[in-house]
Amino acid sequence: MNAVPFLDLYASYRELKNDIDAAISRVLESGWYILGAEVEAFEREFAAWCGTAHCVGVGNGLDALTLGLRALGVGPGDEVIVPTNTYIATWLAVSQCGARLVPVEPDPTTHNIAPPTISRAITPRTKVIIPVHLYGQPADMDAILALARAHNLHVLEDAAQAHGALYKGRRIGAHGDLVAWSFYPGKNLGAFGDGGALTTNDSDLQERIALLRNYGSRTRYVHEVRGVNSRLDPIQAAILRVKLQHLDTWNSRRRTIAERYRAGIAVPGLTLPMTSPESMPSWHLFVIRHPRRDEFRARLEQAGVTCLIHYPIPPHRQNAYAAEFGPAERFPITAQLAGEILSLPIGPHLDSGMVDVVISAVNREGEALI
Repeated sequence: MNAVPFLDLYASYRELKNDIDAAISRVLESGWYILGAEVEAFEREFAAWCGTAHCVGVGNGLDALTLGLRALGVGPGDEVIVPTNTYIATWLAVSQCGARLVPVEPDPTTHNIAPPTISRAITPRTKVIIPVHLYGQPADMDAILALARAHNLHVLEDAAQAHGALYKGRRIGAHGDLVAWSFYPGKNLGAFGDGGALTTNDSDLQERIALLRNYGSRTRYVHEVRGVNSRLDPIQAAILRVKLQHLDTWNSRRRTIAERYRAGIAVPGLTLPMTSPESMPSWHLFVIRHPRRDEFRARLEQAGVTCLIHYPIPPHRQNAYAAEFGPAERFPITAQLAGEILSLPIGPHLDSGMVDVVISAVNREGEALI
């Protein structure tokens, strides 16, 4: 095992073991295993933490995006603007609704969707813009919302990596019409399995999503619409309730690590993350760039530092979409990023000595590549 793991998921359980075990036992002893009081309590608590009125727990992050689009009335004939530089779930949700994907290039400094490219992509068929708060760095929401208002469009935020990120002093959670969340175990707020949610200030959207997630039913055996089965599990909700109480502390640890990286790493040719002065990232990922990324990564792995690539193959180059979107050269910024990005360890249980090892290895191996 490398001296520095990318992320130690067991450490979060070890830190909170007694409280998590008690929460799981509480659910098991309740005799209620689908939705119910535990899920409702998490929905209230997470909505309050995000600073929004409503939360609806669903099965996973992809379902959150898909149900959000369905609640906004997206279907065949509609267009949805998405970033090219994102995890494929953002695209799959649009495809599952039968809508047309309209991919746009990111800002090369922030790696987030760029408002000028959004503006050029809007057509009479555009219905929704999906900004992704990539790596936990908030997108430029004021500019995106201004575009949406000017063209009578909806905004569905993909906040799968942004638990606790702030935009202009306010937590991500209700800037757009809807915000989709993932509680995949590796997220800043992660369950012990799949889980997701949507937050919103719109009570009509909240009711629509709650209906869709439960077979289109409010009353047992009465189905008003063609819904799905996508319900946050009560055991996962109970675990998330425990972890939510510690999320601010864990995010603070991530910020401290990010600050140490930014202060201590200095290698010619290596690009550190660029943050907006208007935002405080959640630092889900600390993504650097290097023109000799694969060689650099191999050297870091040899030095005992585990690094990952988020994401090595953009959606438009995946077999699932390549035939539809043509040559890889169509999105040159995204292609360049995919060949240069590298994620350093930044989990909240990375100790100070491990951070020292990472900084030292990055500087040493980076200098060796000059």
